[in-house]
Amino acid sequence: MHIVDSFADTSRFVALRRDIHMHPELGFEEHRTSKIVADRLREWGIEVHTGIAGTGVVGVLKCGNGPRTIGLRADLDALPLQEANQFAHRSQHDGRMHACGHDGHTTMLLAAAWHLSQARDFDGTVHFIFQPAEEMGKAGALKMIEDGLFERFPCEAVFALHNFPIGKVGGFALNHAALMASSNTWRVTLTGRGTHASMPHTGIDPVAATVDLAQQLRSLLPRVVSSTERALLAVTQIQGSDAPNVIPDTAWVGGTVRTFAVDATDRIEAGLRQVAAGVAAAHGCTAEVNFRRASPPVVNHEREARFAAEVMRKIVGSDNVDEAFPAVMGAEDFAHMLRVRPGCYAFIGNGDGGHRLPDHGPGPCIIHNTSFDFNDEIIPVGASYFVRLAQEWLAQPQERT
Repeated sequence: MHIVDSFADTSRFVALRRDIHMHPELGFEEHRTSKIVADRLREWGIEVHTGIAGTGVVGVLKCGNGPRTIGLRADLDALPLQEANQFAHRSQHDGRMHACGHDGHTTMLLAAAWHLSQARDFDGTVHFIFQPAEEMGKAGALKMIEDGLFERFPCEAVFALHNFPIGKVGGFALNHAALMASSNTWRVTLTGRGTHASMPHTGIDPVAATVDLAQQLRSLLPRVVSSTERALLAVTQIQGSDAPNVIPDTAWVGGTVRTFAVDATDRIEAGLRQVAAGVAAAHGCTAEVNFRRASPPVVNHEREARFAAEVMRKIVGSDNVDEAFPAVMGAEDFAHMLRVRPGCYAFIGNGDGGHRLPDHGPGPCIIHNTSFDFNDEIIPVGASYFVRLAQEWLAQPQERT
């Protein structure tokens, strides 16, 4: 691997990553993490801006007189999970855990910022974007944009990495189009007329209607989405009465919808509303549909994806870069940034869990699992990618307008 020389000893960044892991913070509550980021950037002579979308931080590093700009993004927040690991750097806060590796993402970008601030071997402006609230549909990326992110910090293109259990440790995977799905949540509340369960003829049962609706929605996709498209509608929640002998006034069913195209989401939402209305009418109930679009699909821009892949190959070699990785049904709110700026989102291999310290949890080392831990071996790989991405992007001739 052609890792940047200054990352031969990454012990300080390993310690930093594990400290962040020990103190996870949920979306828009990343006060300690944001302070760590801001303090480190200032220590290294980088211009710091805080309070963007609440707890977001942007570091600005200019060198020379080059007109080109680039944005490099990492996410800050943790998940509301109880960590199963028992090693020394496990979460110190019950019910909160860095189970998606954002502690590692933040550290990789900080390591890149440190190197670039010391070397200053580029010509242009690098914006280090530390985003709050990526998880749980809180749309921290969108809120940063609405808070003037790209007006205050112009970026010709934006790039981000996410750890993933792919191939070799430190390998990369991406594609030139949709890499991740949209994230949408839905809930249908059916209202009838409650009564005692022993006298169903005296009421209108919304629970029966809810069960019927859940079954019918399982066959919705083939009717509204082409067989050549990938999409998912999952029923994951259902709620009726709180007592076994009560038919309630209302019941509800909910879940998620994932697609790779906005028009597919439109068709699924329209079909869901139609089926809900029909089932409700058949049972003598009324239906209220709530459909929330948390984030659009993550769609890479071809030119930027090809540029990123070439940088990756220079770091880890062609055999460790999959440039035609199939899209996954997971979602990421970096999608909002890619809708307003060209750029590329990519995966970096975290391994199968063999890196975990003794006393790790019994589960797999997969994101959003209570036994997960970020692989510190890939900190220099990801940091080197960000460094060389900035250097090579800014070295390009200025485009004519």
